[in-house]
Amino acid sequence: MIEPRSEAGDVLTDVVMRTFRLYGGFLEAAEVMTKPVGLTAAWWQVLGAVLKEPLSVSGIAREMGLTRQSVQRIADLLVDKGLAEYLPNPAHRRAKLFQPTGAGHTAVESLREAQYAWANRITASVGAEELRGALDVMNRLVANLDADRG
Repeated sequence: MIEPRSEAGDVLTDVVMRTFRLYGGFLEAAEVMTKPVGLTAAWWQVLGAVLKEPLSVSGIAREMGLTRQSVQRIADLLVDKGLAEYLPNPAHRRAKLFQPTGAGHTAVESLREAQYAWANRITASVGAEELRGALDVMNRLVANLDADRG
């Protein structure tokens, strides 16, 4: 039996398509910002996930909706470059915690000015309240996706 169409389902399809376009634009902008400091968008993404607290590679992957294997490759590269390190994980003997080193924090911090300028340009016609509303909807959709996965 085919599920009936719904207006919300049709709009969600449009949201998904625009999200793909946004993601592509965000990645392109991130590559431009990170290149001068010797990072890539992917490296920034993984380092950014652990700026506040160390996480396991699996934890980073879950948080970002990526595969553990892709995060593992980037994490190992960042460790090799001296931008991050693995720490013992008291909760799990084999799944080490991952965190930026001082050099990793410095690299991410050096992006702040460019990132703030970019964010201000991109949000010039969108207010903070509108963005908070969009973020709320995105958070609810992520929760629904997670629940749908089982």
